[in-house]
Amino acid sequence: MKKIALIFMMSLIGLTGFAQTEGISVLKFGFLSYESVLQSMADYPLVEQGMKELEKQYAAEQKRVEDEFNKKYEEFLDGQRDFPQTILQKRQSELQELLDKNIAFKKESQRLLAEAREKALQPLKNRLAGALANVGSSKGLAFILNTDHNTVPWLNITMGEDVTDAVKAALK
Repeated sequence: MKKIALIFMMSLIGLTGFAQTEGISVLKFGFLSYESVLQSMADYPLVEQGMKELEKQYAAEQKRVEDEFNKKYEEFLDGQRDFPQTILQKRQSELQELLDKNIAFKKESQRLLAEAREKALQPLKNRLAGALANVGSSKGLAFILNTDHNTVPWLNITMGEDVTDAVKAALK
């Protein structure tokens, strides 16, 4: 597989060199910060506000169950010397079960929040995908790179074009 990739890269380099010497146009590419463009969209603050409200609701519920656990734990600590062994074991089991449920709820709420965020952002991402396709086609680009999160640690900007502003304009 590595040999095939190496052969492909070498042939691409050779074709690019040939195209440059023969006056044939070379592939052009665009680049942008996807997150920057996404966050500049008019509906993005509404999505963020909705997510903050949902996060507050989950946080309030987590606080409620933590307070409930802490109250039961304090009651357990206060009475543990006076409880018979069977009641002590029953209360320990109840506390463990409550703790397990709280942990499961926290994990599930994190999953649900991530799912809700993705669902809320999907219409914006669909519009952004359409704008990327329009800008890429209109500018004759072979592809558009996302420069976020160091996915493209270096690129020769003389061989590509920053399409951030064009995509933002296409979204308005």
